[in-house]
Amino acid sequence: MESPARWNPASLRLIAITDSLRDGIGGLVARVRLAVDGGATMVHLRLQAEPPRTLVDVARALIEAVPTVPVLVNARADVALAAGAHGVHLGVDDLSPAAARRVLPADMLIGASVGGEDDIARATGAHFVTIGPVFAPGGRLDAGDALGAARFTELARKVALPAVAVGGLTVHNARAMLSARAVGIAVISGLLSAPDPLQAARALRGALDANES
Repeated sequence: MESPARWNPASLRLIAITDSLRDGIGGLVARVRLAVDGGATMVHLRLQAEPPRTLVDVARALIEAVPTVPVLVNARADVALAAGAHGVHLGVDDLSPAAARRVLPADMLIGASVGGEDDIARATGAHFVTIGPVFAPGGRLDAGDALGAARFTELARKVALPAVAVGGLTVHNARAMLSARAVGIAVISGLLSAPDPLQAARALRGALDANES
């Protein structure tokens, strides 16, 4: 499968997923810019409570603010197209990647969510998947719906696409996920909800990049 022209596998290293507009569009954009300056390699715009018009405005602002990294829109292929985003990320209840590929430009990146075997076939047509939640909030393994690293590895092997770990990722467990077949991690609260997104991103990248030549 040919990759879109505006991204490469390194773009999946550290994905910043947006949390809220608690400080307005300008505040979110500022936090995202800090995260990218600290080492985030992709932005996943996920604001489920916001209307399409607001999502378009936010996406356009992010694209302008962080031109060095891809910006993906969650679920809404129409918003991604209207805003000129680099791609779309599709959940298990959204349009399938195969269907999206028929209507999206060839250079748009498509991500898909996987939480179990039932989601693997549906990911066909995506360029990469996120698998999770790997850990419970705070990195714990005591929640019934947390997959754990071993289960992540099993699903990543079966899906046969670049796999990004999501859910409870911290500086303490991020590096271990690379050994579990993850090409990167996606982070919400530990990055854009952090008091200092710049330092949070630097710490996560430091953990991911440790001991690499």
